[in-house]
Amino acid sequence: MKFTDAHIPFRMCWTSPFAKWQGPLADVNSLDLAVDVTGRALADRGLPPEEITEWTLGCTVPQQHSFYGVTLVSRRLGAGDHGGPWISRACATSAAVIEHLATQVQLGAHTTTIGVVTDRTSNGPLMLWSSGRGPGGAPVSEHWVLDPMKLDPTTGQSMNDTAENTARAAGYTREQVDEVALLRHEQYAAALADDRAVQRAFMVPVRIPTRRGEEWVTQDHGVFPTTAEGLARLRPVSPDGVVTYGAQTHPADGCAGVVVASADRARELDGDGVTAQVLATGFARAEPAYMPQAPVPAARRALADAGVEIGDIDVVTTHNPFAVNDLWFAEQTGFALERMNPYGSSLVYGHPQGPTGARAVTELIHALHARGGGTGLFTGCAAGDSAGAVVVRVDG
Repeated sequence: MKFTDAHIPFRMCWTSPFAKWQGPLADVNSLDLAVDVTGRALADRGLPPEEITEWTLGCTVPQQHSFYGVTLVSRRLGAGDHGGPWISRACATSAAVIEHLATQVQLGAHTTTIGVVTDRTSNGPLMLWSSGRGPGGAPVSEHWVLDPMKLDPTTGQSMNDTAENTARAAGYTREQVDEVALLRHEQYAAALADDRAVQRAFMVPVRIPTRRGEEWVTQDHGVFPTTAEGLARLRPVSPDGVVTYGAQTHPADGCAGVVVASADRARELDGDGVTAQVLATGFARAEPAYMPQAPVPAARRALADAGVEIGDIDVVTTHNPFAVNDLWFAEQTGFALERMNPYGSSLVYGHPQGPTGARAVTELIHALHARGGGTGLFTGCAAGDSAGAVVVRVDG
């Protein structure tokens, strides 16, 4: 979908630290997390919540009270006159949220909108459906977080299977997969220089109330120290496979936020007048059980709608639950692996599902601004062999 008047003010996109599941955010309701982080992010940036007239919640893991959706968040932040939809599109949720907000602005329905994207994979809900056909009337159950990783009901294969299928089709070796994983860890480590100056520019700490007061999570939790030797020692997840736990992401908890506004309003909100124009979004699906391939057609759709080609792109960020994703993207598009994910990626810092894409878009915007502007692409896969993509242009 193409847009001509949808902008993200440079300072108006942020993310919390991501914490590995069953870590420090494991007992924090993701809606409470979103209220805390969003409220302080808006206050620090000088945007009163009541001036935002379209609120959208991106969330894929149900939480207590989540039936009320984004109205719970907006009312608790003092914007109770305004609400909006709850969008859930698996790991492409952030791209779908940005598309919805950009559409609202493009149509002139709103000039200032926000996407609050939050998820907690820790302590995921156990869903129960009554069934008189089970032994003794036992209910049908599903673990909302764990079971989908093991089985796509349309293919009978797991998430890991989709990576191995793609690697096998392309002839990728274990060494190639490990090299990409190591590269992403090295990029993430480089982004921690100067007391995490890169991350501190967009990362909002999380406040956790306790009986003794409060505790703070100020940086990503659970990033595993990674070396070439360490990766080489790991066994593949599947016998005779090339994907190890070192070359795939881990579930996490966290949230992110993004404001989308009209051009004039966005320049006003940033203060310095710097914006990231949303040029286009795109969604696509790959062949069944080949999920890591889906970001390529999604990216091509977004690029075509934006009126640019891959050669016009300065920076790419990806949601890459498997190193295989980036290998496939680089091979199919010719975009160099080294020019992707300059600040690391979800392969390293984890995947809370909904907000992962919003963090990648935030990092993309900051990377483009650091180089003096340019055009960037985010793309990432999602459940059901699908993917979402966003093209942005930063003007300085």
